[in-house]
Amino acid sequence: MKEHSIFVGMDVHKNSIDIAIAEKGRQGQLRHFGTIESSLTALDKVVRKLVSNGKRPCFVYEAGPCGYEIYRHLTAKGFDCAVVAPSLVPRASGNRIKNDRRDSLMLARLHRAGELTAVCVPHDEDEALRDLTRAREDAKIDEKKAKQRLLAFLLRSGHRYSGRASWSQAHRRWLADLKMPHRCQQIVLQEYIEALNHCSLRLQRLTDQIRQLVPQWRLFPVVQALQVFSCFGMRVFRHSIACAIKAEAPQHQNA
Repeated sequence: MKEHSIFVGMDVHKNSIDIAIAEKGRQGQLRHFGTIESSLTALDKVVRKLVSNGKRPCFVYEAGPCGYEIYRHLTAKGFDCAVVAPSLVPRASGNRIKNDRRDSLMLARLHRAGELTAVCVPHDEDEALRDLTRAREDAKIDEKKAKQRLLAFLLRSGHRYSGRASWSQAHRRWLADLKMPHRCQQIVLQEYIEALNHCSLRLQRLTDQIRQLVPQWRLFPVVQALQVFSCFGMRVFRHSIACAIKAEAPQHQNA
């Protein structure tokens, strides 16, 4: 394989990408290439310019909200690209001011020195399933908040449930039979109950989809193995999916 001749650091944002280049060698030139719009078309223009000069680039950028689109695009074209963990990037003490130009230069320099720790980029299917479990986790948080809002409203209104367990069938019947002294409060009660029911139904739909799709996943045997010593709860299930993806990380990195 042809040896890398330049190391390209990219500070990636929603609307822009700052690019810096570190030439090979300890004394190699380190320079800021420029700022481009955050699109694959603009990035391809930069890549063509670098390659036309006879250089073999090796790219790097920090993992962030923009995901792995750039990594997959560059590797599909045959280029080496690394996505690094921001928390593991060496930074000078006291350097807390964000500067895109400086960050891209730092990434290029550290990548040339081999001082960056790459993260495992999951397969498309793995990331899609993880998105589904994250959506369920968000739905669970929304349901919890809806319950808290409803209980807080009832407490302010002087209504306390005297039964054993909240959110049991008995508790929900009690909620359905409640009559508030004012029409405005009755409207609020019904809206809070409807919001809770909506969140619960959404949570159940996502849970059912996960239980249906995970057995078709190529890493399902790993998920099953991780659950041998645990009861089959959705929280354990979600963590098992994440662990299965991490367990395959070394194989994926070397692929």
